[in-house]
Amino acid sequence: MHPLLLRSVPLLVTPVLLAVSTFPGEFRVSASYWVLACASAVVFLFGDRRPLSVSLILSALAVPMFAAQAWGLSGLVPYLGAVSLAELTARTDRNRPVLVAAVSWLGALLLGVALDQHAPRWGAADLTTVAAALGLPLLLGLYLRGQRQMRAAAQAQVRAQERTAMARELHDLVAHHMASIVLRTGVAEHVIDGADPRVTEVLGDVHRTAADALADIRRWQTALRDPGLHEVAMVEPQALWDEIDAATGRVRAAGFTVVADIDRDSTGLDAMTRLTVLRVVQESLTNVMKHADPAGPVTVAIGRRDGGVEIRVDSVGADEHSAGMGVLGMSERMALAGGEFSAGSGEHGWEVRAWLPAS
Repeated sequence: MHPLLLRSVPLLVTPVLLAVSTFPGEFRVSASYWVLACASAVVFLFGDRRPLSVSLILSALAVPMFAAQAWGLSGLVPYLGAVSLAELTARTDRNRPVLVAAVSWLGALLLGVALDQHAPRWGAADLTTVAAALGLPLLLGLYLRGQRQMRAAAQAQVRAQERTAMARELHDLVAHHMASIVLRTGVAEHVIDGADPRVTEVLGDVHRTAADALADIRRWQTALRDPGLHEVAMVEPQALWDEIDAATGRVRAAGFTVVADIDRDSTGLDAMTRLTVLRVVQESLTNVMKHADPAGPVTVAIGRRDGGVEIRVDSVGADEHSAGMGVLGMSERMALAGGEFSAGSGEHGWEVRAWLPAS
């Protein structure tokens, strides 16, 4: 059942309870009781947004209803305060709001008994009613809270097991092969002395790229095994600029002229922000090597603007037909980081513009 529909039940049931408790000529529910009861049902609708406030308001509205002469089933309406207390206890993990709501509800119960002019006060029945009206909602709420926490713990354990399995597969399959590539290319560099310098250069580039990829895989393995370490595991502050330098170096090695204007201030950039900056620059430069004209300059600029980091990558020769899944991935990554992204033809050729807020 939809939560809003469930919360609307008291609003629908309250008038019915009041109506069936009215017997013309014998018993009737007063107009003031109608107003208080219907107001309580309306307030209960907002319990999912402001559970503590709603609990306090329902406790206050219950006092005059407890003190009034309620006939039949109409006497159940004030106990919406008990329902609200149980809901608050179940939904929050903090004890202070529950304590405040419980004291308020207890005060409403005691005042209701003290102000009731239609029954003897402080009998055994009154004490039993007060104890039950306070204790049962708290016990029910604590039970539901415990069930919720157990479900959350079970889900967290399942996710941890899945992350561990992913890290294991990443190590056993991908990392193993990448380590083999690094090893074999390193050996090849030393074995083929006297070979064409271009072959040596390509092997060196393959070796460095594979080593960087292996380092990335190991960082992600750490993040998967222990999410609490992901900010350390992903991209260290200095590693960000080292990786960007390596990316621009690969573009230069491919025959492009790269003009880099990089503000290397990492202040206020958390690991996820640094990772986003790095991936946008790397993907932009990968697209440059795939689609741009090596005869034209490539400009890479990273700086601070409007409390965040601005990234600009300009190249010549690419067009909208070169925009593929890489551009889509950058756009989605920036959206998740709360930033802005655009890529398209401009006065400087193919322009990538990105901005994301600092931490």
